[in-house]
Amino acid sequence: MDSDLKTEAIKRAKVLMVGAGGIGCELLKTLALSGFQDIHIIDMDTIEVSNLNRQFLFRQSHVGQSKAKVARDAVLRFMPQICITPYHANVKDPEFNVDFFKQFNVILNGLDNLDARRHVNRLCLAAEVPLVESGTTGFLGQVTVHIKGRTECYECQPKPTPKTYPVCTITSTPSKFVHCIVWAKDLLFAKLFGDRNQENDLFVHTGDGSDSVKPTDDIFERGLDEVSVQYGRKIYDHVFGYNIEVALANEETWKNRRRPRPIFLGDVLPEKLILQNGNLEKNCLTEDLSLSAMPSLGLNNSQEIWSLAENSRLFLEALRLFIERRGKDIGSLTFDKDDQLAIEFVTAAANIRASSFGIPLHSLFDAKGIAGNIVHAVATTNAIIAGLIVIEAIKVLEADFQNCRMTYCLEHPCQKMLLMPVEPFEANKSCYVCSETPLLLEVNTQTSTLRDFVDKIVKNKLGMSFPLIMQGATLIFEGGDDLEEDVAANYALNLDKVLTALPAPVTSGSMLTIEDLQQELSCHINIKHREEFDEEKEPDRMVLLGWTTPEKKSQGVSNGENTTAAIPAAPEAINKSEEVEVAAEISRTRRKRSEISETTGDQETFQILPDTDAKNSMDPQEVEDDDYENDLVVLDENPEASKKRRLQ
Repeated sequence: MDSDLKTEAIKRAKVLMVGAGGIGCELLKTLALSGFQDIHIIDMDTIEVSNLNRQFLFRQSHVGQSKAKVARDAVLRFMPQICITPYHANVKDPEFNVDFFKQFNVILNGLDNLDARRHVNRLCLAAEVPLVESGTTGFLGQVTVHIKGRTECYECQPKPTPKTYPVCTITSTPSKFVHCIVWAKDLLFAKLFGDRNQENDLFVHTGDGSDSVKPTDDIFERGLDEVSVQYGRKIYDHVFGYNIEVALANEETWKNRRRPRPIFLGDVLPEKLILQNGNLEKNCLTEDLSLSAMPSLGLNNSQEIWSLAENSRLFLEALRLFIERRGKDIGSLTFDKDDQLAIEFVTAAANIRASSFGIPLHSLFDAKGIAGNIVHAVATTNAIIAGLIVIEAIKVLEADFQNCRMTYCLEHPCQKMLLMPVEPFEANKSCYVCSETPLLLEVNTQTSTLRDFVDKIVKNKLGMSFPLIMQGATLIFEGGDDLEEDVAANYALNLDKVLTALPAPVTSGSMLTIEDLQQELSCHINIKHREEFDEEKEPDRMVLLGWTTPEKKSQGVSNGENTTAAIPAAPEAINKSEEVEVAAEISRTRRKRSEISETTGDQETFQILPDTDAKNSMDPQEVEDDDYENDLVVLDENPEASKKRRLQ
């Protein structure tokens, strides 16, 4: 297509951007400067201080405002002639349905979670609108093109399941610092500052070593005449001292494990220092006006690893500030890694617990990364990826599909290339989203309930928001906000019934039809009864089969190099806010460029699982990681080691 026709195609195009964060800011700027005239943006987030180091359309004065609206205003200041329509909303809202998507020529994704990315993928398939996906993690990034009938869809590659930990590991036998972080933020923080009515297995023990029953008086309840210092000491001694003593009483647990050390506040800090902890006359605000316990304690370097005594003082001071400065919020707080005081409290609590169990302590900087699943973003990677998105979008608008490419951005040159172009892969014939291949579910139909099936399979595995479940011609469940109360109540009665006790019994050999009308998605699941499951490898007691990764037959694109040269498989960096959820592994196997395959990653979320042998068990409780650092990711291993392995 000549330049005049290309310019005309760009000017006529109506483009939808989903996400206005790190990649989104660069993308909006690049679209505007490339001549696009009609751009729509959806983003439900507001601007946070932590966004400012890489989301360059935003300034300090914009903190708390809508990302979509501020991004629009910023670009219109230097490109006032174009039309930008912002939506401060969730892309999963009913107004953004298939008909809404049909009005656009191409969709450009930069989302903040896997669930929303799946949702957009399905709407694009239903509306038959091309989708350009993208993601970055540090120096790595990728841009992929998904066109119905021509390429694979976003979900053709199964995503890894969230990392899970049994509750007994978190509460009784932690061996990694991440276990201490999960305990501190998901159990202790929630118990002290969250909903008191919510069940929380923090193992509340009495001081006499008896763990058979919980005390009549909740140790976490603060007395009316109890000052914050007394309360803090009581909590400290209870969770780090008495509870550890109780755990040590079970000799069987520690036969092959390192025994923990009970820690009591009086053994760490002298009485005088406990009473003088903090300094009310000093400023308790950081430079960005966030409430913080660090200034009053003289802790200025968040990348320094503090001692047990310093972490103990930070624990007490953070607790005091929550009580005295944010008392009205206690009872409704949830952990947010961008809440300075919350991350200080969680870091201190995790480090004290780590010290007890002989686990190396971490800095607040590192603890924040683990708690929010983050490693730091590189702004230039975002800019490169944004440019590649626009290049692919222009190809789509020109209907130049044969030249569309999936492009991977590498940290180090491979075959003298930092940008690795690969032809899009064909659709996976076993994909339940873009094909009609039925899935197989192995489940104990006599013990598993419909609620288990809806939560673990339909919503978690299949990513459906408002599912409709049918067994033959019988509708056994329907979800949605628009249901009549009596209808919703009737369906709710089915949720706690085992599958064989439903109005239309689900047994081995049954086929369930699952639909999501908002996504215009339907799939079939064949049921196979199974009695036994491996509690460690199959904690859900349900195994979904039939969704497999196809053999890649795509041809790599030469950049002047020998196309038969062996190179490592390219990574897919899936973004958690607009950028990354988890860095995908590049295969160890060296392959020909014609055999390049991507490994798909999902954001590493942590899930606490009930332990069937534990005296106190809890329902599966997923650690919320939906709104932390936009372009960051936590890796399972040392990034340098991972990098060396990938580049072998």
